[in-house]
Amino acid sequence: MADDAAIASGEYDATRSRRRAFVEIAIAYGLILLVIWTPRPVQSKLWWVAAASVVVISAISWDGLDAMGLRRKNFFRSLWISGAALAVAVVACVVAARLHTLRLFGGPIWLIKNYWLYAVWSGVQQYLLQCFFLLRILRFVPNKRLAAFAAAGIFALAHLPNPILVSATIVWGFVACLVFLRYRNLYPLAIAHAILGITIAVTIPGTVDHNMRVGFGYLTYNPHRLYSHTHWPHRSSQP
Repeated sequence: MADDAAIASGEYDATRSRRRAFVEIAIAYGLILLVIWTPRPVQSKLWWVAAASVVVISAISWDGLDAMGLRRKNFFRSLWISGAALAVAVVACVVAARLHTLRLFGGPIWLIKNYWLYAVWSGVQQYLLQCFFLLRILRFVPNKRLAAFAAAGIFALAHLPNPILVSATIVWGFVACLVFLRYRNLYPLAIAHAILGITIAVTIPGTVDHNMRVGFGYLTYNPHRLYSHTHWPHRSSQP
């Protein structure tokens, strides 16, 4: 009888954990989509609501630094993903140079000046993808590959209706989730994300990818007007 009670209690706790994870995902992702598809000036206020919700939920349902990949463990073992991203960036820049679409006006200094904030934002995006959504999806999708694909899917859907970013993020999201599950270190993924995102920004004309905007910002993009649009998962104010 005691064993049966323990099993029943364990099943109840597991069910409760899955339901809680689903609710947390729904709240955070719903607010993120609301931010993406809301025009200014309401958007900027909703952004803070969405950010606060992620912070609060993360604090309440804290998974631990090791599970979230926020320690040094396996950093160097997983650093190859950053190297692979750099190799892709080099090839993309060479191709863009031949097609005369490369925009490296001031070299490394220009990149740092114009994209340092995006580099930081890349880390935030990887935190959302792996530490927040993937870990919660794993609670009700125990198969790692399916969970990785599900996380990549919601990541890509947040980039609608930008066809270039949707295509790029579904691939990157899936690969990044699998790498994370193997090494449990977020930092090389954040570096790789920054490299790949900046590469898209400097190799694809803004008139083609609408300056990497998504949602309402993509639909209202005006190449003759400079403005900054804040959203998850990409942001860029480059012309």
